[in-house]
Amino acid sequence: MAAAAFGLAAFASIGTANAAGCVKGAVVGGVAGHYAGHHAVVGAVGGCIVGHHLAKKHAQEQAQQREAARAE
Repeated sequence: MAAAAFGLAAFASIGTANAAGCVKGAVVGGVAGHYAGHHAVVGAVGGCIVGHHLAKKHAQEQAQQREAARAE
């Protein structure tokens, strides 16, 4: 039950502007957590965090590429 409350708090604290990658990661993490011992909520929260991190990293790489293209 505590994991569910933590999951709801994590999803509520993420604004729509910062939600990039979170939903996709949460779905993948939830499915993986379910099959790894019925820990779907914990997997969803972890997947959201990882998905958001990867989306942010990807956006930064794209911004650097655009800057490099402008400099040429």
